[in-house]
Amino acid sequence: MMKKITVVLFSLWTTLSFAQQKSLTGYTKESADAEFKLEEKFDANLQVKNIDDWIKHLSARPHHVGSAYGKQNAEFMRDLLKSWGYDASLETYQVLFPTPKVRLLELLSTKKFTAKLEEPELKEDATSGQKSEQLPVYNCWSPDGDVTAELVFVNYGIPADYEELAKYGIDVKGKIVIAKYGGSWRGIKPKVAQEHGAVGCIIYSDPEEDGYYQGDVYPKGPYKNSNGAQRGSVMDMPIYAGDPTTPGFASTANAKRIDRSQAESLLKIPVLPISYGDAQPLLASLGGPVAPDRWRGALPITYHIGPSTDKVHLKLQFNWDIKPAYDVVAKMTGSEYPDEWVIRGNHHDAWVNGASDPLSGMAALLEEARSVAELTKSGWKPKRTIIYCGWDAEEPSLMGSTEWAEDHADELQKKTVAYINSDGNGRGFYSAQGSHTLETFMNEVSRDVKDPQTGVSIMERKKSADAANATTVKAKKDILAKKTLALGAMGSGSDYTPFIQHLGIASLNIGFGGENGGGEYHSIYDSYDNFKRFKDPKSEYGMALAKTAGRATLRLADADVLPFDFKAFQKTVANYLTEVTTLIDNLRETTEVENQMLKENRYVQASDPTKRFVAPSPKAEVPFINFSSLQNVVTKLEKSTATFSDLYSSNQKPSSNIAQLNNLLFQSERKLIADGLPRRPWYKHTIYAPGFYTGYGVKTLPGVREAIEQRNFVEAQEQIEIVAKSLEAFNQQVEAANKILMMK
Repeated sequence: MMKKITVVLFSLWTTLSFAQQKSLTGYTKESADAEFKLEEKFDANLQVKNIDDWIKHLSARPHHVGSAYGKQNAEFMRDLLKSWGYDASLETYQVLFPTPKVRLLELLSTKKFTAKLEEPELKEDATSGQKSEQLPVYNCWSPDGDVTAELVFVNYGIPADYEELAKYGIDVKGKIVIAKYGGSWRGIKPKVAQEHGAVGCIIYSDPEEDGYYQGDVYPKGPYKNSNGAQRGSVMDMPIYAGDPTTPGFASTANAKRIDRSQAESLLKIPVLPISYGDAQPLLASLGGPVAPDRWRGALPITYHIGPSTDKVHLKLQFNWDIKPAYDVVAKMTGSEYPDEWVIRGNHHDAWVNGASDPLSGMAALLEEARSVAELTKSGWKPKRTIIYCGWDAEEPSLMGSTEWAEDHADELQKKTVAYINSDGNGRGFYSAQGSHTLETFMNEVSRDVKDPQTGVSIMERKKSADAANATTVKAKKDILAKKTLALGAMGSGSDYTPFIQHLGIASLNIGFGGENGGGEYHSIYDSYDNFKRFKDPKSEYGMALAKTAGRATLRLADADVLPFDFKAFQKTVANYLTEVTTLIDNLRETTEVENQMLKENRYVQASDPTKRFVAPSPKAEVPFINFSSLQNVVTKLEKSTATFSDLYSSNQKPSSNIAQLNNLLFQSERKLIADGLPRRPWYKHTIYAPGFYTGYGVKTLPGVREAIEQRNFVEAQEQIEIVAKSLEAFNQQVEAANKILMMK
């Protein structure tokens, strides 16, 4: 006989102050009171010293994927979790991981310059001298290459910068380009350079954005010194994440691999990151037009675009080895719903010592897991299964999480309620991105955690920061008047990607920062010494992360009814729809104006030959795009989600098994995945994706938005219908939930 459970459901929207009686979405008053008491115990169990000790221990040596200390760290964390009572193990995948064996960059002038490509040991940084274990400065997934060519400066190396180059009549075909870090994810820079015919790409960090222009450099201050350089992946991850030789399936020991020459996510031109100390002689060699104002950095030179008079020689060779990646997976089985999973993850691998990225987040996760385990000693057990994960091989291309997600895809899609991610963490302000069905849920979490510096809630401190940074009085007032915080949309760049964008699992990404600026990112100076001086000296914000992510984990694990908010999602999607309709209207107007200017010959050649200007080519008119199917389903969704919210907040008492309702709620995100985005079918979510040319940066309604941006209007119409179909399926899920809530 089906078990009947009576649950009193409270308002999805009401956010009460600490002075008032607080409610929890999905909890009865009695269960909410019990949850708040449980969280008091959880907080009391947390020990800041553990977070500090674990950051120091785990960052004691370099621990990139395949390294000896990387394995030791994984075993150390597994054994800790076992000792606390979790069913913990290592799941191992065999992943491709290239490391450099030849790196040469030289300027072939009468005064030949050879780049140092080295970060020196500093006496103030105890682990900076571990050269035998450190990966040198390089871009992972660059191909082997040996090229000699003139050099051209391309600013950030994004598509808009090449449009600017075209105005100057400058073509990079057959050239090596040099680009600044920033403006987009690093992998976009060689991707766009390759598309424009460049034969090589160099990336450097300009001191204006990441160096002495911002403040004192390391070790005196936190900012990048002249020898610091940023390692990192340049895989074309907007195509697919994970091992490039196993697209869509797990890199197990017996996996059949494609040849890397067939891997669509790998680029074809050599790429190398350098310090601004190494970049200055190269940039100084450039001739041609003076760079536009917004392109110029803070080096003591005149920034020219090029090309250079002297040629640059770039030579790279790599070891293309298969390395073991060790995922730490620890399970606490639920007492009532063992087949409903709440998964919490952070990666543990780093490019070098990685105290900030990722161990500040990983240590907070460990302390969170320890405190949760302590709660079981008083007889508590989570209703749902909690799984804590420490991912390996995140830095090269999210391989640890992606291979695990692909390996267990069917089970994860069937059982996972939500995935909660964190990464590097530091002093400052709360931030969260995620599925908008969880926006109200995260507002309640952020309402209930105090900021360690100010004593107000992390929500209020974040709102105050946003208001302070707003550019108008009206914007400031609007931010402060709101009782909630918007949840950011998810692009890519961390381990939530395979869960939400490939499998359609509702996900969150939580962290703190904004007052921990500096230039240690992906360098040998991302060390414990640096972290203790400049990032989170007392690990207070590590504690704040543990409290925030811990509440999210516990509340999802113990909710009577899962706290999914369909109305918040509908409002967000309606806003995205307005954005894309406005986008095409603006594109139509811009095209008409530009073509009229061309017709009237209003583009004038600049008199200064160093600033010559080439008029654009005429563009095809923007046709009518029919959004009616998408508009209709968004309107339909507005009605069904309003009904859901009314039922949810009106003390309804479902008469059927609550498990059926919960299943409908957490399976709703699956309805938003389709067969895949154009030219990158691994990304299946119709609402959120990393941009094809933004990398980490999100594109919402990505199939529609990017087709419009790329002026592929036939594809835009096709994608509108695909999104409408997925939202219709989502709407049916909401209506099915409504029927359960209506039962007497």
